Amino acid sequence: MSSILDLEIFVRVADSGSISAAARALELTPAAASIALKRLETRLGIRLLARSTRSMRLTEEGRRYLESVRLALATLADGEQALKQQTEGLSGVLQLAAPSDFGRNVLLPWLDEFKREHPNIQLQLLLNDRHSDLFRETVDVALRFGVPSDSTLVALPILPQHRRVACASADYLARHGTPRHPAELCEHSALLYLRNGRPYNTWQFIRADEVLEVEVHGDYLSDDGEVARRWALAGHGIAYKAWLDVAEDVRAGRLVTLFDDWRGEHAPFNLFCPHRVQVSERVKVLQAFLQERCQALSR
Repeated sequence: MSSILDLEIFVRVADSGSISAAARALELTPAAASIALKRLETRLGIRLLARSTRSMRLTEEGRRYLESVRLALATLADGEQALKQQTEGLSGVLQLAAPSDFGRNVLLPWLDEFKREHPNIQLQLLLNDRHSDLFRETVDVALRFGVPSDSTLVALPILPQHRRVACASADYLARHGTPRHPAELCEHSALLYLRNGRPYNTWQFIRADEVLEVEVHGDYLSDDGEVARRWALAGHGIAYKAWLDVAEDVRAGRLVTLFDDWRGEHAPFNLFCPHRVQVSERVKVLQAFLQERCQALSR
């Protein structure tokens, strides 16, 4: 079995292309780092690095082995962090992306509570309705509604059976009448949301085995989910929103749900991360925390 230090030296050399640079980073002598690499190659019986007087590069076997070593070191670091957190409490940076409406109006007070329970956590929150690229952006996890288009992401369920609802203010319904069937939406002002650069103007409703898709129209369009909710509160029309976004408004009587004998579009609520090894203890605790609170709001 190779020592952890030998593996760390190999990764550092592969990243920097230099034994001397890797040795400096690990506070070793170049000779010690070189011996460690030779020891690792001897144990494996393969050449990991092709060396010349002027350059050093990974062999094909070295490239394949590097992926496994990175994964092993990341898993080990995560295990050590989990043990440390069990004895010292959660700590470190938690970078989270969330939808704008849910983030501002629901998540923020919850995160205040989460921070009180785990004071050593450093929270970094990114709010927008664009799906964050978890492989490029500096976020650990992202909260998202709906089925992801990227099947490589790891989905941690928060509210799997979550759905969208059609809703409006009592004032709007008093002025324009209450539609009794989804097909009647064509006679009303829809508050439209821009999804991936296109108006989301086909709303889905399900009753038993019947699936109905209604094309809606309206004079209000925004790429921000919170704006659509505010327009609904102001009485400008009917919104088609994630239930979690409007649950408190409905319970407080600020908004009224429509077509309660129909179910809106299935929009499972998940916490996503790029790779299983990034599901740290911090992320697991956050997942359980959010599951409990979202279940309390579910219909």
